[in-house]
Amino acid sequence: MKLFDEELLMSDSMDSNSSEFIPVLTIDDIHISHDETVPEELPILPLRNSVLYPGVVIPITVGRDKSTQLVKDCYKKRKPIGVVAQKDASVEDPGIADLYPVGTVAQILKTFQMPDGNMTVIIQGKRRFEIVEIKQMDPYFIAAVQAYEASIEYPRDRKFKALIQSVKELAAQVVSRNQRLPEEAGFAIKNIDDPVFLLNFVASNVETDLPSKQLLLECTNVVDMANNLLGILTNAQQMLELKQQIQSKVRTDLDKQQREFLLNQQLRTIQEELGGTPNEQDVNELQAKAKKKKWPSEVQEVFERELKKLERTNPQAAEYGIQLNYLQYLVDLPWMEYTKDNFDLKKAQKVLDTDHFGLDKVKERIIEHLAVLKLKNDMKAPILCLVGPPGVGKTSLGKSIARALNRKYVRMSLGGLRDESELRGHRKTYIGAMPGRIIQNLRKVKSGNPVFVLDEIDKVSGNNINGDPQAALLEILDPEQNSTFYDNFLELDYDLSKILFIATANTLSTIHPALLDRMEIIDLSGYLREEKYEIAKRHLIPKQLKEHGMTAKQITFSKDIVMQIIDDYTREAGVRNLERRIADVMRARAKDVVMDESVEKKVTQKELRKVLGVPMHHDEDEVKHAMPGVATGLAWTSVGGEILSIEVSLSRGGGRLSLTGNLGEVMKESATIAYEFIKAHASLLDINPDVFDAWNVHVHVPEGATPKDGPSAGITMLAALTSAFTQRKVKSQLAMTGEITLRGRVLPVGGIKEKMLAAKRNGVTDIVLSIDNERDIKDIKEDYIEGLNFHYVSNMLEVINLALEKEQDQNDLDYNRYLLNLRTEVVGFRS
Repeated sequence: MKLFDEELLMSDSMDSNSSEFIPVLTIDDIHISHDETVPEELPILPLRNSVLYPGVVIPITVGRDKSTQLVKDCYKKRKPIGVVAQKDASVEDPGIADLYPVGTVAQILKTFQMPDGNMTVIIQGKRRFEIVEIKQMDPYFIAAVQAYEASIEYPRDRKFKALIQSVKELAAQVVSRNQRLPEEAGFAIKNIDDPVFLLNFVASNVETDLPSKQLLLECTNVVDMANNLLGILTNAQQMLELKQQIQSKVRTDLDKQQREFLLNQQLRTIQEELGGTPNEQDVNELQAKAKKKKWPSEVQEVFERELKKLERTNPQAAEYGIQLNYLQYLVDLPWMEYTKDNFDLKKAQKVLDTDHFGLDKVKERIIEHLAVLKLKNDMKAPILCLVGPPGVGKTSLGKSIARALNRKYVRMSLGGLRDESELRGHRKTYIGAMPGRIIQNLRKVKSGNPVFVLDEIDKVSGNNINGDPQAALLEILDPEQNSTFYDNFLELDYDLSKILFIATANTLSTIHPALLDRMEIIDLSGYLREEKYEIAKRHLIPKQLKEHGMTAKQITFSKDIVMQIIDDYTREAGVRNLERRIADVMRARAKDVVMDESVEKKVTQKELRKVLGVPMHHDEDEVKHAMPGVATGLAWTSVGGEILSIEVSLSRGGGRLSLTGNLGEVMKESATIAYEFIKAHASLLDINPDVFDAWNVHVHVPEGATPKDGPSAGITMLAALTSAFTQRKVKSQLAMTGEITLRGRVLPVGGIKEKMLAAKRNGVTDIVLSIDNERDIKDIKEDYIEGLNFHYVSNMLEVINLALEKEQDQNDLDYNRYLLNLRTEVVGFRS
């Protein structure tokens, strides 16, 4: 058996994972060594990456000057040395703090001078010791030491024998599986009978970290050392098993790849014998489609160049699929392929009128476009933007326009769109790259001039980490640019100028100004009661009859019933809730029909109340103004116009102004301006200035859960505050809207059409608004404002004169008594 292997020698110590360790002492010698007295002082030799155990021989290579001098001195005099492990192997000149305190007394057996100048030393451990203190630092460490109290006695019972047997068997398995350990180590383990030496020998050979090996050396009894060593061996075995599993899996994967390669080669040979490969079939199909295409010459050149590249590409390569996908898009896109427009204007008008009631402005614009297109065939399509509250038919109008023009129809929802690549596509170099949704939809409809609805354009996200989708829409929706739209996947210009883009939105406030500038805005306001009735009669009721499997013989709706549903059970600019309420009645009647219950054909008020419950809205009560301090304003919301009630209450206090009702900053400022204006003009309004210091003012806007903001409630705040201080009620059936200034002017506001519809829907007869809004009233159809009286004002005093009753109300006894006392005091003072 070899003593050591010179090829495994390392700097200043042997790697414990790759060294051979051969005992040269007998078992009796080991026990005698344990009983020997430890010298009071020992030269200390630090070891890197290794721990020396009693009875074990290891070869080390000494290179440091201190270590070389120590070996020379002690070898000549046959003196023992103290071997300790170094905590950090990277420390070149270790101090006492860098060494473990427990080590092994060793004897130098042999030294060899190596060709590279280093010295190889064979040392053997004898017994453990512990460093007490360092006596000398140079030329090498000399330390005062003492014997480490560790017993080599062990129990003779069956339990300990089983423990040692487990260590021996597990160590043999680890050695046999570890190719880095010599076979002699496994043979030696099987032939060692002494438990103490077995544990020391296995501890020297096992693969583990240095702290774990040092822990084994510091064990004070044989049983603890055996248990700790068994745990280390178990971990080592599990690691070896895991490595073997990984290596086996890698070999299996390689075998599978080789098998697939051979099968593919055989398959290719068979296909060539049968007359072609899949690669050739793909190329032939693409060429056949390309012959039928009418596309620009630059697209033809790109197609031919990319097709040749496909022919040279290995079908097994990942690039083949990307290239094939790109060419399929090229041949499937409708280059210069357009549907023929319907130039029968009367027929187109009839289609639009059949599908939608009202919306005359949009229909007129479409017919005008058709007329010009008939005269000048190459006219660029307009970019329309339909703006209005939900449920007025913006999206469905796009489908009707496509039917009227005899064009294909595409709808793309932009709600929540955050990634610019959704519109422009990804570069084809990426795995899984695809064109943008514009190009994808054109491929589906196979037409270059469809009606393309961009739904919810106001919900598109702005600039973010994934780009700016709104900026990408600037090119798509610009008639001067979209004839050369560039998609990142195609890497070619595509003509979008023949497409009729129709965008829909609920509000313009969230749309980028540059994007707004490229679109023709068409306002779609809410419907009148009469219009809703016509829509229900022509569209909603027939649609619900069909969806519920019923006929007009089983259920009919009179005009009064439909009007009652509109007035009492819906509050909206559109007709979605109206359709839902009609569906509720239909389902209830369907249940009665199936259960053979006898019911009248016509829906009655009693049945309506039973199905829909108590009426939800009584808006006419809100505009009667039964007491001072209450006024009605008109507000615009994303779902149409609404009436807005404002209440003012006075209470004794120190003149504090309180605002409640979930109001925004602008609305709070309007209330403050109105209050300060009244205080500044108290004499003109016949208000004693003393009331402002003696009474607190509380302004409240009901429906506190709903956020409210904007300047248009300014004159309503003014009227309500003045009404409370003068005790003159606001006139019934009167509503108002307008912004106010501190100097008393009344400024115009927006959303006039929606507000007028809300006023008429809620029983308002008189409306006060800025004189600058008169032009907005003239733009509204007369049917929408029939029965409304408009009062135009330019300053805030006019608002008060128009809005308030002449006589005072006597209901607030406390406040009126206070005013009477003030007047009495003033008269007495004058007299």
